[in-house]
Amino acid sequence: MSLSPHHYRELLAAALPVATDSDTLDPDVRTLFTPANHRKALEPDVTVVQGGPGVGKTVWFKALQNDRLRQLAAAEYQLPRLNRVTPLAGYGTALRPDQYPSQRALDHLQRIAKPEDIWTAVVLCAVRAEGISELVEWSDRVRWLLEHPDASERALAKADDNAGRHGVTMLFLFDGLDRLHSSRDVNDSLVRGILQVALDLRTRTRNLRAKVFIRPDMFDGIRLNFPDASKLVANAADLTWSPTSLYGLLFHRMGNSDNPHSAQFIADTGEWDTQGERRTPPRSLVGDSEHQKQVFTAIAGPYMGTDRRKGITYTWLPNHLTDGIGQVSPRSFLAALRKATDITGERHSTYEFALYWDGIRQGVQEASGIRVVEIREDIPWVATAIAPLGGLQVPIEESDVVQRWEERKLRTALDELSQQTAEGNEERSAPTGPLSTDYGKLIAELIELGVMSRRANGKLDLPDVYRIAFDIGRKGGVPRVR
Repeated sequence: MSLSPHHYRELLAAALPVATDSDTLDPDVRTLFTPANHRKALEPDVTVVQGGPGVGKTVWFKALQNDRLRQLAAAEYQLPRLNRVTPLAGYGTALRPDQYPSQRALDHLQRIAKPEDIWTAVVLCAVRAEGISELVEWSDRVRWLLEHPDASERALAKADDNAGRHGVTMLFLFDGLDRLHSSRDVNDSLVRGILQVALDLRTRTRNLRAKVFIRPDMFDGIRLNFPDASKLVANAADLTWSPTSLYGLLFHRMGNSDNPHSAQFIADTGEWDTQGERRTPPRSLVGDSEHQKQVFTAIAGPYMGTDRRKGITYTWLPNHLTDGIGQVSPRSFLAALRKATDITGERHSTYEFALYWDGIRQGVQEASGIRVVEIREDIPWVATAIAPLGGLQVPIEESDVVQRWEERKLRTALDELSQQTAEGNEERSAPTGPLSTDYGKLIAELIELGVMSRRANGKLDLPDVYRIAFDIGRKGGVPRVR
């Protein structure tokens, strides 16, 4: 017996998180999803893991530090080496002053030492090297390293030997790298220091490794001034999500929900594998688009309206959440579905399917709003650059964009933003400022970020996931939020 629309909605409401921020939600045995194309990112020898906002960098940063989740990933990805990893946090968004310096401490440390010395001190403290780990203040730890270069080298070699004797790899994990310093130049310098230390560990030791979770735009900007970047690029991994992975995540959450209707959903969708608390979907449910389409059609109907001219529901949703470089974040995807569930339950509870098509459209509007809030927090200058375009319509000529920027004095606004951040120097604030305020280069950077794209005819476009919340129109597109 299949689920009714009402029961589907109850299951979706239970399975979809109200909050989708990875800083506040920790992965667990039930919710951790293992997309096939994330396997490479977990290899201990892969140093750089690139991913945009909301794609899972912090999820894997946390999961690798959890013994049970790391063992789970080792089993599902067939990566037995993960079972022989000792994870150590080198930097993250959580305030852990005993493990790594805070943003405030880094502001002081970068004035007295090179970035690579700061992070080498972090590594030595993590392995509890004698002489340095007994010190309490990070400034004292860094000074010890500067005053004892030979002892520092011996401590690193000793940690490498000890790890080898125990048959483990000590893995230093770095996340939240856009929160190292409020100045973009200083932030980039600190990240270069992390990459240098990571490269040194890979080339000079056998059993000490680093894994650096970083936004692609940050890595691209930094590697221009990093002589050995090619050595890191060669084995870098990307955290990307295909439409099948996104729907696989949805169905995984539905099957692992505490809601009683989860059992019927499992019975209706194939042979799931149950191991303790965790239920793993059949391969067809996470990798076969035709099977997924059948299941999602039962939930949301076949079309975004009365017929196929309005769009096929299964493809319409991820297509309208895609950024300018073809990426969709699971955070946006789940947020859109959560909003669609709530809207349908409140306003269309008698609809023949669990999700009403206009609820899905409003879900995309909600996801756009969330994405823009993320951009304001993570890359503030992007919001400063796009906000003046409100009220315009895309596709748009580059000259019209530049004209609007000139009218709104964008260069002045960007300078003021950088100055405000530098003066405030607030803890946990993100670095501000594009690489250049030349409007041509600014557009190129926005395209690289996926906030803009350029059409074959040269006109500029904005994907819906940004366009809607910035109040930019598109003829026949998802309407702006009023």
